[in-house]
Amino acid sequence: MSTAKKFAGQTAIYGISTIAGRVFSFFLTPVYTGAFAPGIYGILTTLFSYASILNAVMAFGMETTFFRYLNKYENDRKRVYNNAFASVFTITILFLLLTLPFIGHIANFINVNKGTSASDYKIYIEFFIAVLVLDAWCVIPFARLRAEGKPGRYSLIKLINILIFIVLNLIFIWGIPFWIAHHLPGTGFLSSWYIKGWVGYVFLSNLVSSAVTLLLLIPEFLKITFDFDGKMLAEMYAYSWPVLIANLSFIINENLDKILLGKLLPVKDLQDVGIYGACAKISLFLSIFIQAFRLGAEPFFFSHAKSKNSGQTYARIMDYFVITVCVIFVGLVANIEILKYFVHGHDAHQTHIYWSGLGVIPPLVFGYVSLGIYMNLSVWYKLSDQTKYGLYISGVGAILTIVLNVLFIPKYSYMASAWASLVAYASMMVLSYVWGQKNYPIPYDLKKNLCYIISSILIVYLSFYVFNRNIFVGNSLLLLFILTAIYFEYKNLKAIFIKR
Repeated sequence: MSTAKKFAGQTAIYGISTIAGRVFSFFLTPVYTGAFAPGIYGILTTLFSYASILNAVMAFGMETTFFRYLNKYENDRKRVYNNAFASVFTITILFLLLTLPFIGHIANFINVNKGTSASDYKIYIEFFIAVLVLDAWCVIPFARLRAEGKPGRYSLIKLINILIFIVLNLIFIWGIPFWIAHHLPGTGFLSSWYIKGWVGYVFLSNLVSSAVTLLLLIPEFLKITFDFDGKMLAEMYAYSWPVLIANLSFIINENLDKILLGKLLPVKDLQDVGIYGACAKISLFLSIFIQAFRLGAEPFFFSHAKSKNSGQTYARIMDYFVITVCVIFVGLVANIEILKYFVHGHDAHQTHIYWSGLGVIPPLVFGYVSLGIYMNLSVWYKLSDQTKYGLYISGVGAILTIVLNVLFIPKYSYMASAWASLVAYASMMVLSYVWGQKNYPIPYDLKKNLCYIISSILIVYLSFYVFNRNIFVGNSLLLLFILTAIYFEYKNLKAIFIKR
């Protein structure tokens, strides 16, 4: 089996759980938008954005560091595992000491929705602190499963996590109200504590699913011993802190716009945040593929770093990655008129409010195209132990995100956030390519990749703006794009996937 075929297989297995989880989560979007007004949905968007940023802090870049040091210390893998987990555990304890005494102040800072009480926000924050700690403890055990080549177990636990989350959401949002409305047995007990329309049940569902995940990973936790190496740990911290900053910068690019929207709009309200967050869900399918790619790529790239033709392998993977993300980009935009029905309110008026934000989708999705290519390109600084460049590149992206949002949100609202995201990710992509070719050259086929990228942009422009989202024109152009790609790539694809 060729290395490219093996890589595709690993990515597909990780992708099953990632895609299934994200798709199931995507189907919760109409549940949320149907149950909550845009302002209340904005609470979900805001708090999950904060949680994403803090998740990066809690993991401290140790996931990437773990893979790198398994490769460096092949005969001392157990100690690498112990050190990596001890690092994350220590950070979570510090996090608890810095947050628990100040929950009230944190709630007051985050709360910009006039209709939500401070006491409710305190409960939301308590739920999220617990979720953040539990999820952080699971990072290194999950990474161990990936390193040991156990994508099946990894995927199963991830699927159980998302299924519990979804089922509990449906019970709280649909099931219990139905039970009470029809006066079924136990209605009196349920009515005594259930609060209809309370968004906190979403956060409670998240907490339960995270706790179950922790329990399922107990076999991996039992492999941890108090066998640490101070010198190795210091080296790991030196490697990981630039990764942390790079990851944090990436998460800021991904989530800070939603936080700033609630803070910088002339009338502080979460309706625009809710609209932006709901419409952004349509770009989820491309981010799903990128996440699945990252899960398969990181251990694969490290394990093949010493191979004679590793550069050619990385370049070939980039070729097909670019084609795939461009096809998804075109496909999503071509079918917006169908996908938009997953974002709707509980009546025609609220549905119209949500759909008013559909214009954010083309720039957001192309931003994800740029981000995916950047993640592929980032192999150079990880393999050459030059993680400081990841810090610089992501730092540039974060600065652009902050500056562009602060300057343009007051005037252009969420459209400014969408275009700021595109500019940030595109800049990161270009910087990574330029610096990478100088410091760790990989023979990427730049001309071919640019042709696919530019062609996809032109097709999206025609589909969305010129033909006004006409689904038939958009899908005809999509089909033409796919057939053209197959025509030019047929020989290479045949060589990879057909045994001789």
